[in-house]
Amino acid sequence: MRRTLPTGRTAQFRSRTVARRLLWGVLFASPWIIGFLWFSVYPILSSLYYSFTSYDVLTPPVFVGFGNYQFAFRDPYFWTSLYNTVYFVLLAVPGSVATGFFLAVLMNLQIKFRSAFRTVFFLPSIIPVTATAMLWLWMYHPQHGVLNGMLRLMGLPRLPWLSSPELAKPSLILIHLWCSGGLMVIFLAALQDVPRHLYEAAKIDGAGWWAQMCHITIPMVTPAILFNLLTGLIGAFQYFTLARILTNGGPVAATEFYSLYLYRCAFDYFRMGYASALSWLLFILVVVVSLIIFRSSARWVYYAGGDA
Repeated sequence: MRRTLPTGRTAQFRSRTVARRLLWGVLFASPWIIGFLWFSVYPILSSLYYSFTSYDVLTPPVFVGFGNYQFAFRDPYFWTSLYNTVYFVLLAVPGSVATGFFLAVLMNLQIKFRSAFRTVFFLPSIIPVTATAMLWLWMYHPQHGVLNGMLRLMGLPRLPWLSSPELAKPSLILIHLWCSGGLMVIFLAALQDVPRHLYEAAKIDGAGWWAQMCHITIPMVTPAILFNLLTGLIGAFQYFTLARILTNGGPVAATEFYSLYLYRCAFDYFRMGYASALSWLLFILVVVVSLIIFRSSARWVYYAGGDA
């Protein structure tokens, strides 16, 4: 007859087995854990500490309390960069969501060479940002650019796309819309998941294309709209690379976006403490806007098979 261990010894044996498995699991995951703590947690906590100090990288930080945050609200460049960023967010994010949705609707139709068209529309979103900047720098060239060449053929005057304070931000927004292929793919997946029987029932009831779009298609893809809206908003608030390469904040600070000004404070002016404070202000702003969108999503996002 098989002997059984006493209850106390059985529990102790099981606890040792669990501890041993946990130890091995932590050991195998330790490279990722160390990298996460060193490259993510430590920089975040360090920036929070430096935001309360006067720190120029070369000398030890000096604690100044909320001085950096108070100075930010008196800094005219802070307000200029915030205005430029909010302007970009309000136009570029809804525009890119609308563009991605429009392309997805087109690519969901039964047309010839549909796969080729999908590839063409998706390509701009995977081109390296630097290559994108060089391409559009050539297209926006005041003398030899493609866009001004088209305007000249139509008898219209040339436009200073990147050298005009009035046109610089819209020019960057146009590039942002051109890179809406990633959003198109997400919308396309959502469109293909819409039940076909809903369209069949709507056709029987006499609903046309526009009625089907407003009452079936758009409500069914609202989760994808919410996802693209939030991710686009977070990315737009951190808009940096194209502005840095194409305009470097000009002309006349017309494209001095928040992240670009933060970068200047940190690495051009060596005001690392103030730059850390700016980064936390940006974090708070993004969190607040994201929470507002999340709270409002219950009114307009429909989840099939569940509550909004």
